[in-house]
Amino acid sequence: MFEGVIPALITPFDNELKVDFRGIEKNIEFLEKHVDAFVPAGTTGEAATLSYQEHIEVVKYVVEVSKLPVIGGAGSNSTREAVFLAKEVEKAGANAAMLVTPYYNKPNPEGLFIHYKTVAEAISIPIIIYNVPSRTACNISPDVVEKLAEIDNIIGIKEASGNLKQVCEIIRRTPDNFIVLSGDDFLTLPILCLGGNGVISVAANVAPELMKELYSAYKDGNLNKAKEIHYKLLPLYSALFIDTNPIPVKKALELMGMPAGKPRPPLVELSKDKTEKLKEVLKSLGLI
Repeated sequence: MFEGVIPALITPFDNELKVDFRGIEKNIEFLEKHVDAFVPAGTTGEAATLSYQEHIEVVKYVVEVSKLPVIGGAGSNSTREAVFLAKEVEKAGANAAMLVTPYYNKPNPEGLFIHYKTVAEAISIPIIIYNVPSRTACNISPDVVEKLAEIDNIIGIKEASGNLKQVCEIIRRTPDNFIVLSGDDFLTLPILCLGGNGVISVAANVAPELMKELYSAYKDGNLNKAKEIHYKLLPLYSALFIDTNPIPVKKALELMGMPAGKPRPPLVELSKDKTEKLKEVLKSLGLI
């Protein structure tokens, strides 16, 4: 249920920066024949500038319109708030909750363990840890992940540390059924080769078919084809991080004629020169 290519969905906004629910549905219709699940209200979904009510409504709406499993974004730097959001994601009908590591207050390993354990005890749906230290200033170590993997409903991790040694240690130390998903598009193939299970992807919003072809080629044992697609996609991976995510991916979808809208402040639209570079990459892949 939680393997393969899983887009980290954008949250499209209208001209007044309100959530465009019809836009969410249109994007899902574009994606769902190629991908394996969805993550709404995560980093790419601008959860940081969604109100709690909007956050919950977005997850609920994706559950309603999607034919695929939904991993609802949750988490907070407050354990109490993380419990609240996780419970609401469960009530919304999500198949799992993805909880970012607590940001800003930088808990120590014991605090991280207690945080996730507390949330796990409060809900019955599975939990996927989300480790993205470049955003949170907090890395969850393999030692802590190993302990958390012993908790029944903590079933996996989205690993976006960019540290392949750390990914290796997590895979080595956790049970075979513990899911390790790449949180960095450019590391999708390397992490699959190490024993990972897929990717929670920004690029899959834009090139779902190519991302699924890469994954399928690897699973079919055709490593040469997987490598070929990996290198074909490499310029897109770079272009989608030419500025802070999700600024470039929203612009890419806009250029493709898909619902996106501007990002909410303090994020701003992609600059003209960066937009031209993004256009070149999209054209080279036949996406526009």
